[in-house]
Amino acid sequence: MGIHAKPVLIFRWIVLLLAAGYCVYQIATSSYDHFGGPFRFLTIWALLMSFYSASRMLALSEHRITRPHQVTAIVAAVLNVMVVYLYWKLWLTDPALVNNGGPVVWHQEYYLHGLGPALQIIDALFIGRIFARTWRGVAPLLGLIAFYVAWSELIVQRFSDSSPGTVTSGLPYPFLNSMVWDERMGFYGLNMGVALGLLVVFGLIGYILRHNARYA
Repeated sequence: MGIHAKPVLIFRWIVLLLAAGYCVYQIATSSYDHFGGPFRFLTIWALLMSFYSASRMLALSEHRITRPHQVTAIVAAVLNVMVVYLYWKLWLTDPALVNNGGPVVWHQEYYLHGLGPALQIIDALFIGRIFARTWRGVAPLLGLIAFYVAWSELIVQRFSDSSPGTVTSGLPYPFLNSMVWDERMGFYGLNMGVALGLLVVFGLIGYILRHNARYA
């Protein structure tokens, strides 16, 4: 099925509208008591990437653009998987590690850390089939992660007093505030490695799908 087929158009409209709706919901309802508001969190960065990627995929299906935006979709998919992995790993350890033990909105949690990322991956792997030259996503992906780390460490922490921990305060996630500098740098580096590993995995899956389609 081509990307211009009606079922694909419907699917991509659904993906876009959900991403747009939750972007508006987050911006309108999140607390701005602390510097950065919702933009302190990697989850929201992944949501914004999802919205942008979904808008480009739909524009392709509607013949409004010709640039394939494969790198955009690659970065959005990998960033979303990272968010899902980190969130549920920490949540299963102790929910307070990611949300300070406060109340959560159930539909928001399951969209941001489940359904939304799944929709991005379905499009990237099975519709857009964008994981052909995954090496092109390395620099943009690592650059985005590095920019988020710099934003958190150099700006958010400086101007926010949220989530006080045993070592510092102001960092977006509670567990980070209980890590010393070296531990945090090690954590960030590890997750950059995870991002590269996900690129390799997606690249292999993409190759298998293309290979099977060729000989089907």
